[in-house]
Amino acid sequence: MTATAAEVAAMERALDLARRGEGLVEPNPMVGAVVLSSSGATLGEGWHARFGGPHAEVAALAAAGEAARGETLVVTLEPCCHQGKTPPCTEAVLAAGIRRVVIAAGDPAPHASGRGVARLRTAGVEVVEGVAEDEAKKLIAPFAMLTVQQRPWVIGKWAMSLDGHVATATGESRWISGEASRRVVHTLRGRVDAIAVGIGTAVADDPLLTARPPGLRVPLRVVLDSQARLPLSSRLVATAGEFPTLVAVGPAADVVTIEQLRAAGCDVWQSMACEASDRLAELLAELGRRQLTNLLVEGGPTLLGSLFDADLVDEVHAFVAPKIIGGQAAAAAVAGRGIVSMKNAPRLSIESIESLGDDCFLRGRVART
Repeated sequence: MTATAAEVAAMERALDLARRGEGLVEPNPMVGAVVLSSSGATLGEGWHARFGGPHAEVAALAAAGEAARGETLVVTLEPCCHQGKTPPCTEAVLAAGIRRVVIAAGDPAPHASGRGVARLRTAGVEVVEGVAEDEAKKLIAPFAMLTVQQRPWVIGKWAMSLDGHVATATGESRWISGEASRRVVHTLRGRVDAIAVGIGTAVADDPLLTARPPGLRVPLRVVLDSQARLPLSSRLVATAGEFPTLVAVGPAADVVTIEQLRAAGCDVWQSMACEASDRLAELLAELGRRQLTNLLVEGGPTLLGSLFDADLVDEVHAFVAPKIIGGQAAAAAVAGRGIVSMKNAPRLSIESIESLGDDCFLRGRVART
């Protein structure tokens, strides 16, 4: 059973609709849906617009009304068949009298995978799977990471000079990139669930790590600070009562300092693991337990290097400025152990390359087999 040309076109529309939910539906996936008549006309369309709100299928069926009976539903993700914050979508599909459902991707969640399709087929509904599957899987990759690997989707971001440096030999980094690039970064901050930096960056730059102007979400600000060195006078601590702030410390962190950070409004999470790599993995697992879908890592080189060494970076946003910094002591964008052989170098599947003022903005996903 294959999809018709009208159904393929409707799936592309459904994918576009799904993207409207970015930053609004997490930790749920972005989903879009279209109801088609037998002649290929659009009867109704919808998308998952907010977490806890109606799912895409329900919105599309409501838009189509009684005209949906006996017709086709095109949806980017397998309809759910379990009770969550909303009733099962499979039951809404059956109640609407839909005779055929065209699906892009199966639900990756272990408790749901395949169950929606099985429910529909058992009820006599025709089901076509795998239409625009690759694009749909890209769309829900952060959701899949959270539900399957139980950690956030990790976005590594940095701004660097043309020769690959993120600061001068004296540590100066403001500003490598231009205003247009910084606006894009603030937009990105406004749609993610958390923003992380290492303690070196927190001390050197004294950042706020907020979206300006405010975005769709208020991200959790995370500082990886094994020794609890984050100054109580820092802007992160000073604004902890206004913006959620998590300080991730290690087993050697000073107890008094931990209590001072908590008293200042910070959430302090402590790992008792001795190895930095183990503490990093435990932190990502903790963020997963908190249902944080997208984690933006803004630096510095040590933290980014540790994440790349552990194969934990999923996406890269790199801003390249037409500047030459030079100097052997100038920091590179990514530190860590690095690779020994070029064949082992992480490679990006490039999503886009665009000009932002004088800068070049490269966005891609880490290619994994």
